[in-house]
Amino acid sequence: MARRRNEDYFDTFVKLVDYSCQAANLLNDIMNNYNADLLQEKMKEMHEVEHGGDTERHAMIRKLSREFITPIEREDIMSLADAIDDVTDTIEDVLLRLYMFNIRSIKDYAKKMTEIIVKCCSGLKQALDEFRNFQKSKMLHDLIIEVNLLEEKNDKLYAEAVRDLYVNSKNVVEIMAWHQAYDYLENCCDACEEVANVIEYIVLKNS
Repeated sequence: MARRRNEDYFDTFVKLVDYSCQAANLLNDIMNNYNADLLQEKMKEMHEVEHGGDTERHAMIRKLSREFITPIEREDIMSLADAIDDVTDTIEDVLLRLYMFNIRSIKDYAKKMTEIIVKCCSGLKQALDEFRNFQKSKMLHDLIIEVNLLEEKNDKLYAEAVRDLYVNSKNVVEIMAWHQAYDYLENCCDACEEVANVIEYIVLKNS
């Protein structure tokens, strides 16, 4: 029975990151089939995904508060769950900014950055699938590195995107809106990297 309880936390991490993957895929679909007039409807859809992740996290917290023995330290369980939740939140924030700034069409750089977010979330899901075996896994370290490399690639795209904006746009409102939108897209990959960092920290702490 104790073994089953331990596995539940690792299952929950995978469930939480699955909500991040759903949010990333939804954002990617919105970016590639953009219709500004449908943004409010898409925001509701995105919020349902984010709310699902919150519900799963709250259920885990209730379970954690009742248990004395946990597979890893409870503060590490909370740190990882919070980091994953931040990924889903930052993806939702991107969509909110597109709506707030009344962005009417999507730039190619934004599409490319969103594709990287999808890959980061997918990489995190693979890593968290492997995390339950972290003491024996030969794949986990490589999966963490993959997420780090994707974040670096996104940083480079961000720099190119912002430069292109200031070089080629003469519209001050457009510059302001898109600069902030790019900031929030970059935040998504930063949040993914933070999850990878927390996983790595927990592995080192328990090695």
